[in-house]
Amino acid sequence: MLEGAEFTDPAGISAHQAAAWRKQRNHVAVNSVFYRDLWHGKEPPADLRDLDELPLSDKSQLRISQANHPPFGDYLATGRDMANRLHRTSGTTGQAMNLALSARDCQITQAVGGRCHRAAGLGPDNTVVHCLNYQMWMGGVTDHMTLEATGALVVPFGVGNTELLIRTIIETGIDAISCTPSYPRVLERVINDKFPDLTPADLGLKLGLFGGEPGLDDPTFRERLNTVWGMQPRNANYGVSDVFSNFAAQCENDTRLHFMAADVLWPELIDPDSLAPLEFADGCEGELILTHLDRQCQPLVRFKTGDIIRIETTEPCQCGRTGFRFKVIGRSDDMVVVRGINLFPTMVSAVIGEFDQLSGDYRIVLHSPPPYDFLPVEVELAGDAGAVEGLGEAVAAAIKGRLGATARVSVLDNGSFPATEGKTRRVLRRYS
Repeated sequence: MLEGAEFTDPAGISAHQAAAWRKQRNHVAVNSVFYRDLWHGKEPPADLRDLDELPLSDKSQLRISQANHPPFGDYLATGRDMANRLHRTSGTTGQAMNLALSARDCQITQAVGGRCHRAAGLGPDNTVVHCLNYQMWMGGVTDHMTLEATGALVVPFGVGNTELLIRTIIETGIDAISCTPSYPRVLERVINDKFPDLTPADLGLKLGLFGGEPGLDDPTFRERLNTVWGMQPRNANYGVSDVFSNFAAQCENDTRLHFMAADVLWPELIDPDSLAPLEFADGCEGELILTHLDRQCQPLVRFKTGDIIRIETTEPCQCGRTGFRFKVIGRSDDMVVVRGINLFPTMVSAVIGEFDQLSGDYRIVLHSPPPYDFLPVEVELAGDAGAVEGLGEAVAAAIKGRLGATARVSVLDNGSFPATEGKTRRVLRRYS
């Protein structure tokens, strides 16, 4: 990897990428049975710009590989003795996967994630509590290590026992929290029930480092965190578990995600329907495709992430970081098409966030397979809001006006949705 890659000019990055790919392509071609079979013996191109000559790889193929060659699949490109750490994906989009990392893979992952958390404002002067699941999930111990890479004092709390967490924050002077965007709502409920003399702002959290779920692009959501908690919310932890736990984050000047891993990851965009390559340019939207440039255990080449992104700009940021900046529009597997209109949960969230009477939590509940004539949405009242006549119809009208799709909105009592300390699923498909 390249020290200071996030600040390196394009020419310096390109030279490093070319050298890294020469080594990586040989490693994959020689040691990955999975890719040799996928490529039918074809040699990977020497020039990264010709990578689209190779077929795409995806999660379904990796699942089959692990089922046939447990526990790591035949895309494990090292001996078992090289594997230094085992993680498992959360399984939010299907079968959980086993992730093997060598000591070098762990080191690079920590360094890249550290770039992201530093950009978001974390440093040696902070004490941060890490509230993601440590039970094999990449977001636990691996993201803990990326937080430590900033020099901050890290408290490894994990999930569960929220009352103890609140007391720990107050007693130890914790001023930053690393968690999912939906977790502050869980804390608010516990504060309200168990600590009636406290408000969220009394905890003294000044910096929120969020990841694992969408929602941080919604200015209403950000403003609420600032108002209710007194914290600066930062989109600090964007990653794809099979690829890297964290490789993009916002800086203190720009809410858009900065790509921080150009020295170890090669990005592409494709049309999610035709799979045709798209120009990597300002304003382009497509599915993000990633290739490892430095990975020992389970290297991936042209891997379909399932994330639909928009390139906002390829110009350097005023913070000095040179990676392209982007926004995540949604996941291809979370997209719901209503009469030809493509809808993502983030789009619905932005509309719901405009209603002060609502908590901001919601679910899109699908009881039958497509096609859909309307979007079924469940929302819940804010904690201090009583029943409001016509609220569901008003939300539906706003969705129609903003997104162009017909919605049927059910308004539920506050607390109707289960409190979750992990990732919150917004689209529920209740059909087989």
